Amino acid sequence: MAQDDSPEQVEQFLQQLDKFHPTLPESVTEYHLRKSGFHTTDPRAVKTVSLAAQKLLADLAHDALQYAKMRTAQAKKGSGGKQDNRLILTTQDLTWALKNYGVSVHKPEGLGP
Repeated sequence: MAQDDSPEQVEQFLQQLDKFHPTLPESVTEYHLRKSGFHTTDPRAVKTVSLAAQKLLADLAHDALQYAKMRTAQAKKGSGGKQDNRLILTTQDLTWALKNYGVSVHKPEGLGP
């Protein structure tokens, strides 16, 4: 929310938040908040973080899907044979999407190439 939001807008957001049921269970959000040192008794704070996490996950999934579509389109151009219309999301697609958010993913040592 922006700093110039009116109290009415904040109240409306909080009312809508009460009706919201996040995809990510609140117990999971609470666990990770406590583990990171954030303690609260306000369920609205937990729901707000759950909403933000859900938005981030949705954006990551969408971005990874776009990378998968681009990769698949390039592969179809290069192959002259029978085309497979399946779209397969790979770890590389997710890695590229995460890179846009400043998260670098490295394969653990000992795993193949």
